[in-house]
Amino acid sequence: MSMFKIFNVAGSAVSAQAQRLNVVASNLANADTVAGPDRSPYKAREVVFSTVPMGEVGTAGVAVSKITEDNSPGRRVLDPKNPQADADGYVTYSNVNTVEEMVNMISASRSYQNNIEVMNTTKTLLMKTLQMGQGS
Repeated sequence: MSMFKIFNVAGSAVSAQAQRLNVVASNLANADTVAGPDRSPYKAREVVFSTVPMGEVGTAGVAVSKITEDNSPGRRVLDPKNPQADADGYVTYSNVNTVEEMVNMISASRSYQNNIEVMNTTKTLLMKTLQMGQGS
């Protein structure tokens, strides 16, 4: 593998992790929401990654294949005075688990940082290779 292709692989991973961080931020922002525009509670979203094998379009790396919604039921809280309460007095909140989302955020952030470090190390190795060539 060419040293330059390492930038493609790490760059695609950085881009995928950035999308994951955006989804996590959206989930956390909507963790305590009751109803969206369609009058149903927000559903947590999750990024699904796929690998891009070497040879397809000349690159290899990571891609976001889709963003899925978690269809598990939302958290129900008894609050009969809330205007969003159902006939039994329960309000259904989003199904976002803030602890899981924080773990996802830390994981995505670390993956992002690691891929940046891969690119920096590759850049350093390429620079040292060029310096060796100049010394002859």
